[in-house]
Amino acid sequence: MKAIALISGGLDSILAARLVNSLGVEVIPLNFKIPFCKKDPVYNQDSLGACLNCVDISGEFLKLLENPRHGFGSNMNPCIDCKIMMLSKARQLLDKFGASFVITGEVLGQRPMSQNRQALSVIEKESGLEDLILRPLSARLLPETIPEKQGWVRRQDLLNFSGRTRKPQLELAGRLKIKDYGQPAGGCLLTDPRFSQRLRELIAHKELNADNLELLKVGRHLRISANTKLAVGRNEKENQLLADSAKEGDYLFSPGADMAGPTSLGRGEFDRELIELSCALTCHYCDLGLGASADIFFFKKNNDTQKQNESSLNVLPAAENIVTGLRI
Repeated sequence: MKAIALISGGLDSILAARLVNSLGVEVIPLNFKIPFCKKDPVYNQDSLGACLNCVDISGEFLKLLENPRHGFGSNMNPCIDCKIMMLSKARQLLDKFGASFVITGEVLGQRPMSQNRQALSVIEKESGLEDLILRPLSARLLPETIPEKQGWVRRQDLLNFSGRTRKPQLELAGRLKIKDYGQPAGGCLLTDPRFSQRLRELIAHKELNADNLELLKVGRHLRISANTKLAVGRNEKENQLLADSAKEGDYLFSPGADMAGPTSLGRGEFDRELIELSCALTCHYCDLGLGASADIFFFKKNNDTQKQNESSLNVLPAAENIVTGLRI
C-alpha cells in the first residue's frame, strides 16, 4: 500500500508521514513549491527512506491570489484555497505514484481558518479527495476515512491531537527521534502584514508576475508613479540582490564607491523627472551630513552585462515627508 504525504518541512507533516510509514504504508513525500515560502522545506531523507518529490505550482498559485473563492485570512493568505489546490494536485498524482490515499499533517483546531471541522470538510470535497485524506495526528477526532475502513491503517494506531499546543508533537518527535524540521510559524510570507500590504498594492496596479513578486521580498518599496516603483536596499546583501535582480529596461541607482549608501532598483516607465526623484530617494538613505548633497550614479540595464551610458546627478536627499508619502 502506498500513500502520498504532503510535506511542508514543518514538524506536523513529518510526524504524520513518519507515523503512517511505521504502520506499514509506503510513503511518497511530496512538496508543492509556491513563491511565498521563506525557506526551502526542511527534509531529512532518513526520516522516510525516500527522496522528496517537488512540484512547482507558482504560476497557478499567482492566478488564485487574484480572486480566491474562500477569501483571505488576516492578511493575504488564502489558506483554504491553497490547501484545495495542493490536494487537487496530489489527487492527480495518485496514479503516477501508484498511491491510494493522501496524508497531511493537519491538526484539528490548530489554525482557526483552515483547520476547523467545517474547513477540513470543504477542503476534502472541493479537492475531490473526500474520505481519501488521512490526517493521522487528529484522525481519532475526525470521521473515519477509506484507509481506515479498508484496513490499510488501524484507527487505534492513529492519534487525537487538537488545538494550538505543540507539546504532543514535540513529545512524539522525541519518541521517533526526529530532530530536523522547520519552525511551526512564520513560514509563509502571505501571513506577514508588511509583505501583504506590498502584495495588495502590486495586484491593485495589475503588476503581479513572478519577477515583480521576487522583488517584493527585498528592500524598502516606494511607488513613485502609477507605473513606476523603486526598491531601495537596506544593507549590503540586499544591495547585491537588487543589482542581480535587474531586468532589461530596469534602472539601477547608487552613490559613488567612496560613500556608504543603498543600491536602488527602478522598474516601470521613467522620464527625467522620475530619474531625478529616484536619485533623491536613494540619496535620502545615504550616510550624509546635514544639508549635504551627493552624486548618485544611474544607468538603464540592457542585454549587455556591462553598464551602458552611466550618468550621475548631484542631488539633495528627498525630504522625509516625501519618502513617507511614497513608501508602500
